[in-house]
Amino acid sequence: MDVVDCYRVLGLRSGASFSDIKASYRKLAQQYHPDINPNDNKAKEKFIALTEAYKFLLQVVTPVSPVSSTAPTQPANPKTSAQHAPKQPPKQPQQPQQPQQPQPKPPNILEIERRLKWKTYEQLQRFIRERRFPQAIALAEALAERLPEDPEVKQWQAISYQVWGRALIAEKQWLKARIYLKKALKTDPNNKSLFDSVQRDFQKLEQIF
Repeated sequence: MDVVDCYRVLGLRSGASFSDIKASYRKLAQQYHPDINPNDNKAKEKFIALTEAYKFLLQVVTPVSPVSSTAPTQPANPKTSAQHAPKQPPKQPQQPQQPQQPQPKPPNILEIERRLKWKTYEQLQRFIRERRFPQAIALAEALAERLPEDPEVKQWQAISYQVWGRALIAEKQWLKARIYLKKALKTDPNNKSLFDSVQRDFQKLEQIF
């Protein structure tokens, strides 16, 4: 089961938050639990798939820790009464706030993203070998949505479009093939090797027409 399938099993879109994953699992697990559906094999299989998908996503999605806004309280002074409250010191002028610098991602998030990236790459290669091109493209697009600035991810996405375009040429779906070849160039426009390869694919199309 890959990342896209895990989100789908839980009824979520790719990239859903940790809280959404947890809430969806609790709801569906209660619905399909074997204790609630005795002698129902389909419900049992659904419950097992839900649990596997949930456990897998817990490894690659980091929960967002809430930030506490509670200020520390000052200890009460037993010698001070409401009738003899001390005078308040004059207020000091407020210093201008310094602009906050962007904080780097914690190492655990970077490590999770790295693991997710290369695990997805392995699944992508398997889909291409098995000629499951629509699944490969859906997986590449989901990863590109999560890591939009990663040049390697853009390259993988462009290659997925190209190999699907070539398969469509072989299936004589020439107009659809042209669309995906153009998407490959648009996704990774600075890749000279990809550009030359796609141009040769376009030449094949021109010879057919």
